[in-house]
Amino acid sequence: HDPHSSVAPTWVASPRSLPRFSEPASDCLGGTGLSRTHDKQEELRSKSKICANVFCGAGRECAVTEKGEPTCLCIEQCKPHKRPVCGSNGKTYLNHCELHRDACLTGSKIQVDYDGHCKEKKSVSPSASPVVCYQSNRDELRRRIIQWLEAEIIPDGWFSKGSNYSEILDKYFKNVDNGDSRLDSSELLKFVEQNETAINITTYADQENNKLLRGLCVDALIELSDENADWKLSFQEFLKCLNPTFNPPEKKCALEDETYADGAETEVDCNRCVCACGNWVCTAMTCDGKNQKGTQTQTEEEMTRYVQELQKHQETAEKTKKMSTKEI
Repeated sequence: HDPHSSVAPTWVASPRSLPRFSEPASDCLGGTGLSRTHDKQEELRSKSKICANVFCGAGRECAVTEKGEPTCLCIEQCKPHKRPVCGSNGKTYLNHCELHRDACLTGSKIQVDYDGHCKEKKSVSPSASPVVCYQSNRDELRRRIIQWLEAEIIPDGWFSKGSNYSEILDKYFKNVDNGDSRLDSSELLKFVEQNETAINITTYADQENNKLLRGLCVDALIELSDENADWKLSFQEFLKCLNPTFNPPEKKCALEDETYADGAETEVDCNRCVCACGNWVCTAMTCDGKNQKGTQTQTEEEMTRYVQELQKHQETAEKTKKMSTKEI
């Protein structure tokens, strides 16, 4: 070879440049490529063998750990076939696999609600409040009735017997009673309606709501002194209810071991619930037409729980009251 030639001989190479020459050479011969392909095939065969009897749930796939043990992981990549589904979370997914993969990755429970894209839901805000008789309404009605009855008291004269408070109540009681010596809500309402001032509670702009309010407040009056819980008042219970010296107790509403004052509000789905005279009163709006049955069932369950909590609270309150009375 000519020592002055500008072309370097192929056998002359510095140690630093050897790897650069050797890698392409072996790739050209197929050494490294074949090795990698072979390793990949072995890995797949090994994975297939190890995962043969392993079942992973929807959205998961079997993988092999460094120790060669099978494990279930969230699917790395779903096949791109397009079959949209709407999830129970209101989100549209490209296919079932994507839905289950998202459930796996987020650790949440997502079910297929229906096939196709999710329809836009109209949000129903719990803006409407139920018509309720608050303790203040009940007490105001009671105050007006007592004022009306007291105005009818006639003192005894020199030659005539007057009418005392108890006798006036007895007269009205017999006047509206159907003969069973008990006044139900319709009979008590009939009694109250005999006085225009007493019944003229106009809390709402709508007259229908005011009419409903009157009925609710009459029920609240019955509950106030109905000692045997038959939703009717005997004369003694009637007398106690309208006794001017009787001070109605303030009842609270119970929910999940917490107590709430009269007028407190809470929400169940799209319905608003209000605490009134110791009871939760809720609107009965349908939150979603499609899930009407499910929504109502859930609300019923919620309400049952509220009632149970309320009863538990009231029983405890009554026991405490009786104990403190005994101590006195």
